[in-house]
Amino acid sequence: MAGRIEDYALIGDMQTAALVCLNGSVDWLCLPRFDSDAVFAGLLGTEDNGFWRIGPAHSPDGTPPPATRRRYRGESLVLESEWDTARGTVRVIDFMPPRGTGTPQLTRIIEGVSGRVPVRSALRMRFSYGWVVPWMHKVDGRSVAVAGPDSVWLDTDVETYGEDLTTYADFTVAPGERIALSISWQPSHKEPPPLPTPEAGLRNTEEFWRRWVEHCTYHGPYREAVVRSLITLKALTYSPTGGIVAAPTTSLPEDIGGSRNWDYRFTWLRDAAITLSSLLRTGYHEEARAWREWLLRAVAGDPEHLQIMYGIAGERDLGERELTWLPGYENSAPVRIGNGAAGQLQLDVYGEVTEALHLAHMTGLARNDYAQLLQLRLIHYLEEHWDEPDEGIWEVRGPRRHFVHSKVMAWVAVDRTCKLIETGDVDGPLERWQELRDTIHRTVCEKGYDAERNTFTQYYGSKELDASLLLIPQMGFLPPDDKRVIGTVEAIQRELSTHDGFILRYPTSSEEGDTNVDGLEGNEGAFLACSFWLADDLAMIGRVDEARKLFDRLLALRNDLGLLAEEWDPVRGRQVGNFPQAFSHVPLIDTALRLTASGAYGG
Repeated sequence: MAGRIEDYALIGDMQTAALVCLNGSVDWLCLPRFDSDAVFAGLLGTEDNGFWRIGPAHSPDGTPPPATRRRYRGESLVLESEWDTARGTVRVIDFMPPRGTGTPQLTRIIEGVSGRVPVRSALRMRFSYGWVVPWMHKVDGRSVAVAGPDSVWLDTDVETYGEDLTTYADFTVAPGERIALSISWQPSHKEPPPLPTPEAGLRNTEEFWRRWVEHCTYHGPYREAVVRSLITLKALTYSPTGGIVAAPTTSLPEDIGGSRNWDYRFTWLRDAAITLSSLLRTGYHEEARAWREWLLRAVAGDPEHLQIMYGIAGERDLGERELTWLPGYENSAPVRIGNGAAGQLQLDVYGEVTEALHLAHMTGLARNDYAQLLQLRLIHYLEEHWDEPDEGIWEVRGPRRHFVHSKVMAWVAVDRTCKLIETGDVDGPLERWQELRDTIHRTVCEKGYDAERNTFTQYYGSKELDASLLLIPQMGFLPPDDKRVIGTVEAIQRELSTHDGFILRYPTSSEEGDTNVDGLEGNEGAFLACSFWLADDLAMIGRVDEARKLFDRLLALRNDLGLLAEEWDPVRGRQVGNFPQAFSHVPLIDTALRLTASGAYGG
């Protein structure tokens, strides 16, 4: 049985990632890319769908014990888990060497700390998301699992044996003794991959992360949380192209036992754009440049058909289907791969992309003429379409509406482009677009604002609220001291707050109990990004002490390794949604920067 979402650690090589449970079980790994089929899919099913568990030999009932403690080695993505047992202490070191152009590897080094501890490795590979049992055999003393186009090679110096379609290794480690096991993926028609070099791979992995973290320019009171979030964002970046996945998982539920289960192993323009913003403001210009180049390739010459998301190499076809043989995480079905929301119209994306390009330009990222041409073409499109209804930031699967946040972000797109023209760096119809900017602003304030309640609303004519309205002052649409901003912040805090003070995206059901604007059944947890946005807004309107306290409580929701999923279930007191989630770690960084700049922190 899979662990709680927060029981998992992330390791990765900037092309794919694995989730390692507190009990030493790797329950999720897609090879060779983030969006490839899973080799271990036990996270979304049972052990029959694939896992790799290493730890102290289990008790007679087979229950794997949780690690006594675990941590990342310093500011890196190298995981250490330790078990204290009656016979001594054993440590397992898990990592994936940054791949470059080589083959993907996952290495696990077992180290004796004290006493003599019996250890078991149980490896059950199941290709095609837990569906296909591979052919396991030996080639020149190496074990290899083959099915169709894939092969995964197991290398170790300890003896292995097969039983119940699982590969086992049983051994004992003494103090100072180190035993390594590695798996490597290779297309099945090619020659075997090179033999792993575990100890050299560990040194190189630690050195990679040490050098990367040195570029971080943030040294404030929240450095530990910021650096861990930055490392997580780097781990979610597909290094060959610069694309950034929203999360390395699919179908971890927003509502445990429900159907709000989506595939997040793609690059959302919105998520990637705000990630670029955080990277730029913390010293990571190379990653920002790589993302900008990815964007230009993905959009190519067709900004009129801008998708809200693409594959990590810029793929456009992300067709959605269900994997019926997987029961889902804690029976949360269906399990989906692909994402049908790719074809939605979300006008806010034009604003996020333009804001990211504008910030890149303003912070000195090397000029790219096509990036500026793209920005102009996006505004030409918005000029004709900004006043159309869309699906909005939350990818509703109900009817299109005039979402206020979408209109605000359309204003952002036009405003930033006007500012670019004013610098003289590009030519464009400045007066016409200034008039367009004013028209959008006036329309939003007239149609999206409820004067009686002193709050902006989810969409034109609606009485409902939406946490995306918290971005109004952050985007500069209105100043923080505007009474309409303060009224909106207070209304959201009052009407969308859970009992523990965190923020829902919007009401998920109407008073009559019907499905709400998103067209879906069931509920969801507090959306962590929205809760960070509230902390930002509270600081902006002068309630800095309240902002700091909220931020501290949000930091306390992270798991023991500093990782966050998409949402927080206030009833169960658990993280929910895909994990770890870029859209949670980015606003964490942003809020830390804002509170540090304002001096609103304790200690």
